[in-house]
Amino acid sequence: MNYRSYRNSYQGFSLGVLATLIIANVIVFIGTTINPHLIDLFGLQPSNFLRAPWTIFTSLFLHGGFAHILGNMITLYFFGQFLIDLVGPRNFLITYFAGGILGSIFYLFLGDPNSVAIGASGAIFAVGGALTVLQPNLKVFIFPIPLPISIWIAVIGGFIIMTQPGIAWQAHLGGLVFGLIMGFFLRGPHRLLPRGSRSVYWRGREIQY
Repeated sequence: MNYRSYRNSYQGFSLGVLATLIIANVIVFIGTTINPHLIDLFGLQPSNFLRAPWTIFTSLFLHGGFAHILGNMITLYFFGQFLIDLVGPRNFLITYFAGGILGSIFYLFLGDPNSVAIGASGAIFAVGGALTVLQPNLKVFIFPIPLPISIWIAVIGGFIIMTQPGIAWQAHLGGLVFGLIMGFFLRGPHRLLPRGSRSVYWRGREIQY
């Protein structure tokens, strides 16, 4: 199966999967904007995890502000389309959610026990990590730099830049590690995009409470 037929077979469903994820994140964001207490209930706090184990998953749908969710959803939309084109919606969802959960686990062990981690960035780093292995020559733009660079530089550089205080870099690391491993597991010659076939935008920021 060549790339074009593989991509066309998933194009419609890919938008459905991504739209569902994005809509779910937006709905939760609106809910937490109306009632900020929901962040305390569904955010990941290591010291409280045994009393609230569901937060290892629910924290992936929480965001701390408009810029946070906007950057994550833009990145998810563009990167998600590429990964679904390459591996299909099932493997995309496995990469996204398993990477996000592993990121939460990393934060449980490496993060501040009394902080609350929120955001889809760990899951999105998993998607970026898988794309780095599957298509390392894919050209992307890092906002606001106007020149395209290889995705592996964007992903690794984005991770390094976001290792600042107040950013849950531990979750990013867990997601990235899983994405890289998943990319090697899924890699196949028919899943490689032609060099220079498309450009996407990379932008993301993690907020930690």
